[in-house]
Amino acid sequence: MTNTLAELIETGADIVARGLAQASGGNLSIRDGDQFYVTGKGTWLNKLEEDHFGVMNMDGEQLRGRTASSEWKLHRDIYAKRPDVQAIIHVHPQFSLLLTALGKKIRFITQDHAFYVGSYGQTKYYTNGSDELAETAAAELAHGRHNVVVLGNHGIAAVGATIEEAYRRVLNFEEAAKLTYHALLLGDETTEFPPEELEILNHQ
Repeated sequence: MTNTLAELIETGADIVARGLAQASGGNLSIRDGDQFYVTGKGTWLNKLEEDHFGVMNMDGEQLRGRTASSEWKLHRDIYAKRPDVQAIIHVHPQFSLLLTALGKKIRFITQDHAFYVGSYGQTKYYTNGSDELAETAAAELAHGRHNVVVLGNHGIAAVGATIEEAYRRVLNFEEAAKLTYHALLLGDETTEFPPEELEILNHQ
């Protein structure tokens, strides 16, 4: 397992420090073969320890560890649809949620937004932990269609082959939402990164 719990714990602390989630809002997971580690129910993301994770299999059975987050189905269904994904970060970023709740498209304005995120899916509001939420979110991410999905009036889920990749997508997506918000305040409703430049972008 190249992604480690120690790295996930460090990411959780940074998520709260940046205001991307409050206390136990959101959940994190990493895949380990045919099972996955997911943050436990009620655990604070900035106070995680290695025994704060539940281990689930793809049949939805808890194998060991702390009782898994109520959102375990979200993680399970995404892993099932995306065999390339090894890490999932689900958080509650304020600008992303505000704009989508208001029906405003989040625009990718900088080259980082366009390169690291590129596109996003969206679901309507479904009760947290529900089959409907898990199924619709996973469908938006299926086949690499998107790597970020907004869960209406709730949060976002970002995926990656590594924790770092998934978290980079979270950070760039919320920054894109902030820049979109400020552009709207200035009366701009169209500015985006030029799509024709994406194909020739030499980005590291």
